[in-house]
Amino acid sequence: YDNNINTNNNNLTLLTAVCVGGYKPVVIVHGIFDGPKQFETLSLFIDKVHPGTEVTTIDLYDNMASLKPLWKQVQGFRKAIDSIMKNAPDGVHLLCFSQGGLICRALVSMMPDHNVHTLISLSSPLAGQYGDTDYLPRVFPKCIKKTVYRVCYNRFGQKVSICDYWNDPHHRSSYLKGNVFLTLLNGDRPHKDMKAWRGNFLRIKKLVLIGGPDDGVITPWQSSHFGFYDSNENIVEMRNQEFYKNDTFGLKTLDARGDVTMCVHSGVKHVQWHSNFTVFVSCIEKWLT
Repeated sequence: YDNNINTNNNNLTLLTAVCVGGYKPVVIVHGIFDGPKQFETLSLFIDKVHPGTEVTTIDLYDNMASLKPLWKQVQGFRKAIDSIMKNAPDGVHLLCFSQGGLICRALVSMMPDHNVHTLISLSSPLAGQYGDTDYLPRVFPKCIKKTVYRVCYNRFGQKVSICDYWNDPHHRSSYLKGNVFLTLLNGDRPHKDMKAWRGNFLRIKKLVLIGGPDDGVITPWQSSHFGFYDSNENIVEMRNQEFYKNDTFGLKTLDARGDVTMCVHSGVKHVQWHSNFTVFVSCIEKWLT
């Protein structure tokens, strides 16, 4: 009888250890004009529902340094995340906010041996940005959205992160010619690495897209779900986008696998996404196992 109790206790201890240690590490990538400090609440949420989860918010390109060119940032984040992946044989989850979502998109496309299980994009301008928001004057004080293309679509403008995903629907040819980040990432402009990047992207097991109509920064807000404006500023949803229909980077294939999930929340401002517990429970928690 005593032996049975000891055996059961040992089994229970082992089970508890498996449960506590059984969650994949979570890597958080911040957005423009912020850094790890803004994600302390999100880290607490994760620890509350999945105790013992290893959560790392990458401390790179914080605050004003987030305006550095995105390809440069991708290189830095790649080195930092690569070391985390090497210590996580069962894979990691990427939880990426705003501009960070584009950095993570680039990472999973460029890394041939990544082990990202779930990529969670939290209100990110995945199909680009085109809007007069509070953020625009901080970068270009004298510009409105109609004139930003003049600054962005040249080699000097492309050294500022926001220009790397500025997608003016009224100047499509200038965007295709002058943008060196989003055009390549979404396959709007053919390049030699397209096939390899597509294969790398399809290594992820799940893509979770989160956004909502009251965001106030991501414009149009549907860009968080790969939707965007046409030349008349009507919304073209993800499945009607050319990059989706042509499956340029694997999004259509991933969707056909049943591995693209969209989550919409109204009433959430841009800077509130990562500290809103309702959003966390309904859109994020279930994927972090």
